[in-house]
Amino acid sequence: MADKPHLFKQGNKLGGRKPGSLNRSTEQAKLAISRLANEGIDVLREDLEKIRERDPLEAAKLYLRLLEYIVPKKASVEMRAEIDTRIQQISININKSDGTNH
Repeated sequence: MADKPHLFKQGNKLGGRKPGSLNRSTEQAKLAISRLANEGIDVLREDLEKIRERDPLEAAKLYLRLLEYIVPKKASVEMRAEIDTRIQQISININKSDGTNH
């Protein structure tokens, strides 16, 4: 066997999947799930319509809850600030009942 050259030397590529590509079974599974999801969306649309006819407010609540899975929420931002204030001067005017200031 020492006479035969090695076909599989390091760095020698004779085919195979490209990096990051899915194997056939994974690709088929994702396609099946996608088809099932599309059918579910059609049924869901019909169900929401039936609920809307019976209780429009409940249908709106369900619709908004479903949107959370489609439209990303905005992240809340908390802002804090420290304010350093120093009192420069305090003026006090005292008015007596006779109308004079002191």
